[in-house]
Amino acid sequence: MASIAGSSEMVDKGSIDGPRPFAAFEWMLAGRYLRARRKEGFISVIAGFSFLGIMLGVATLIIVMSVMNGFRAQLLDKILGLNGHVIVHSITGSFSDYKNVADIARKQARVEQAIPLVEGQAMISTPARSVAALVRGIRGIDAQNLKALRDDPKDLKTGEQNKKIIQGTLDGFDTNKPAVAIGSRMSKTLNIYVGDYVTLVSPRGASTPFGTAPRIKRYQVTAVFEIGMSEYDSSVVFMPLAEAQKFFNRRNRVDAVEIVIDNADKVGEVIPDLKKSIGNAHSFSDWRERNKGFFTALEVERSMMFIILSLIVLVAALNIISGLIMLVKDKSRDIAVLRTMGATRGSIMRVFFMTGASIGIVGTLAGFVLGVLFVENIETIRQFVGWLIGVDMFSSELYYLTEMPAKMDWKEVLQVVFMALALSMLATIYPAWRAAKMDPVEALRYE
Repeated sequence: MASIAGSSEMVDKGSIDGPRPFAAFEWMLAGRYLRARRKEGFISVIAGFSFLGIMLGVATLIIVMSVMNGFRAQLLDKILGLNGHVIVHSITGSFSDYKNVADIARKQARVEQAIPLVEGQAMISTPARSVAALVRGIRGIDAQNLKALRDDPKDLKTGEQNKKIIQGTLDGFDTNKPAVAIGSRMSKTLNIYVGDYVTLVSPRGASTPFGTAPRIKRYQVTAVFEIGMSEYDSSVVFMPLAEAQKFFNRRNRVDAVEIVIDNADKVGEVIPDLKKSIGNAHSFSDWRERNKGFFTALEVERSMMFIILSLIVLVAALNIISGLIMLVKDKSRDIAVLRTMGATRGSIMRVFFMTGASIGIVGTLAGFVLGVLFVENIETIRQFVGWLIGVDMFSSELYYLTEMPAKMDWKEVLQVVFMALALSMLATIYPAWRAAKMDPVEALRYE
């Protein structure tokens, strides 16, 4: 009688006040429902697929977004390492006051370099073969300070340093006999190295009574560089500014002055001051205008990849809904018994909420760990997979870069994690609400 009275008292107290939210017995029930039994095997399979879907969805999102960020950062670094952030041209077409313009620009805040530049197309040839080249004439001191040709700092993890000048030197670039610096891929294509001679042919040479004769001149290779972007390493040739002026008939003129600032993203703040100081006889453009189409395409592709891959997480969340609905239907008798013993609707709802949310939370955390580990070791994984299947997984001729880039944006990673957690928890609300709404009398009527 005492035990019956105690039970009655528990029911009355539970029905009025309800158990403490997220009590130990709620966690115990949620844990039991997550563990498979023979007759609930199909429900467990659905839960397993939901877990795998969320894990793979989160990991894939982190990996793909990191690779896209890495591509953008690497391409931006290579492009801006070779080209200036602000490009100044003369409106009159005769840029003879370039020294004055460069001196004025160097005095402006945030400006690191002002590089007078002569640029032209030419054919570079050896007795064996010829290739097209983009010749850039710059001063020796500017070449040595150019980011694309400066050695990278030592990697903190490996202790290795990426050297840009892999053969020869740029010391005395202006004072040596007529010389050029070529890219590593051009060097391999033409089979020429430091000390060898090449012939440059420009279609716009001296004017004669019979028309314009091509200009042909022989140069010695004094340096071989490797920027790390195959397009540049296979086509760009550096030449001393004075020699380029002679070769392209510029005399005392240049084609442009390229200005490098301390932060490429702040270029919009620098241009107004440059215009005011240099004057209206010159036109100004920046790297965003010159590469707008390229980086816009990258941004659109990145956004679309995020949307498409988010569907993986959404499908996994829908699997949680279907699995929980089937679990609620299978456990209708248990729910009715718990209700008659004093469990409140809130308690039942929390049990099934914790059951579904556990799948989403554990799957999200597992996907986060998998994604971060993959990104941190992506180059090693690429090389291993390429070796395993015998295929170059990241051809530099196709993708421009010599190694697969990956850069994690932790703000973006957290957004992916929170999105997966939110979808997982939202997916549990409806099945948990259905379980809490169940009438115990109806559930037990046919038992």
